[in-house]
Amino acid sequence: MRDSDTAVLRAAGLPTADLSPVLAEPGHPLVFATVSGAHLYGFPSRDSDVDLRGVHLLPVADLIGLREGEETVTRMGVRDGVEMDLVTHDLRKFARLLLRRNGYVLEQLLSPLVVRTSAVHAELTALAPAVLTSHHAHHYRGFAGTQWRFFERTGELKPLLYTFRVLLTGIHLMRAGEVVAHLPTLLGLVPDAPGYLPDLVAAKAEAEHGATGGLVDAARLAADVEALHAGLDAAQAASRLPETVAPAAYDALHDLVVRARGGVVG
Repeated sequence: MRDSDTAVLRAAGLPTADLSPVLAEPGHPLVFATVSGAHLYGFPSRDSDVDLRGVHLLPVADLIGLREGEETVTRMGVRDGVEMDLVTHDLRKFARLLLRRNGYVLEQLLSPLVVRTSAVHAELTALAPAVLTSHHAHHYRGFAGTQWRFFERTGELKPLLYTFRVLLTGIHLMRAGEVVAHLPTLLGLVPDAPGYLPDLVAAKAEAEHGATGGLVDAARLAADVEALHAGLDAAQAASRLPETVAPAAYDALHDLVVRARGGVVG
């Protein structure tokens, strides 16, 4: 395992498992790989798995020939006693997702927990601000709704914290034009954040699928989630972010995908 891998894992409180076999499995050059999931969001549990996300590069033959390459590759397994999964998209698919105002891939791209990088990764990161729009609020609004319904069914802390995290990420993005996925950091950036969230994060650290255990009254949770939805609506309405991606950003991503396919990855 590379020393840089170990440093990244330790900084995030992750187990220092050997990532090399996992990162080598897709079979195509990796543009980048980052840590996502609960470790990125700032509320991992003792038994959390390691979520690796990134981009690979298919050869031209897999795109124009009869044998189509895998645009999305998923690998799961246990390494050094640690359960981890790696999901990567081909660069072209990833760029298209960026242009579709997908906040999830933005967070993967901008994750500070980088375990593989390249010149193409650096160019993608530099282009990220140009694809931010006020309509990214729809992504976070929808994701929050899905996670809240999951929490209502299960009573688990994980979907509850996801609900708050994505709403706060969306609000901060609309107000500041910055993607921040780390919940503890967001608590200092968004005044609207409920004061009990650090207690929920601490409780989640004990078990990946733990319940709220009556830490916060259900009626208050519902009221606070509703208030944050209203806050996201207001932040979107007042946002200075553009409504659409500028044609220049589209052209720059197109150019990058073409150049990278020609072999400029390192």
